[in-house]
Amino acid sequence: MRPALLDNISHQALHLDPAPSAAFGDDLAAVPTVPAEFRLLQGCFPIVFQAGSGELPFQPVALMSLSGAGNLFLGPEGWEAPHLPWAMERQPLMVGRDATQWVVHIDLDSPRLSERGGEPLFLPQGGLSPLLERRIGVLQALHDGLQTLPAFIARLLRLELLEPMALDLPLPAGGTRRIGGFHVIHEERLAALPGDVVAELHERGEWLPLAMAVASLSRFGDLVQREQRLG
Repeated sequence: MRPALLDNISHQALHLDPAPSAAFGDDLAAVPTVPAEFRLLQGCFPIVFQAGSGELPFQPVALMSLSGAGNLFLGPEGWEAPHLPWAMERQPLMVGRDATQWVVHIDLDSPRLSERGGEPLFLPQGGLSPLLERRIGVLQALHDGLQTLPAFIARLLRLELLEPMALDLPLPAGGTRRIGGFHVIHEERLAALPGDVVAELHERGEWLPLAMAVASLSRFGDLVQREQRLG
């Protein structure tokens, strides 16, 4: 990795290949996310919680595979889902800091970048290209979401809304394979929360992400079908 402060003079000639690809490191079985993205993810991928450590004991992730063997949405014709997760789309941009605010850095070692193929980062006059504007917006949304994530997870734990997940997948030759290691929102406990707690979650903008995380679990069926079709 070779991060550098992005500017329209040093990087005027850079082009970006925006297509997700295993060659670019996008062959991920689970992609980190933030609550502000749950509404966009829930129609495509199951949203689960992966054990972490320290300030963030759990990290929400969108599952791209159940076997952990790669990203099942990287198809031969391109990306096979309506939404591209922010953690993938923001590449190769990253957040840096100067003395007063966050700034945009770019990984100059990224295989997505070249001076020939792909789409330009900057317009001929030096302005941001639509592609770069979009990726900076995604980076900012992801960065803002990460700032609120520790408090969100702390509330889930305080309200005991996370439960271990166990999913038994049928095997073609017979028998089942158990998928575990993640947590999901406990739907019954969520539905049983008292009104004042629900109102507080609404006020904090956290009730909708919780509902979206529960709704996303219906996407396990699609993921199972993809595993069976491609396996």
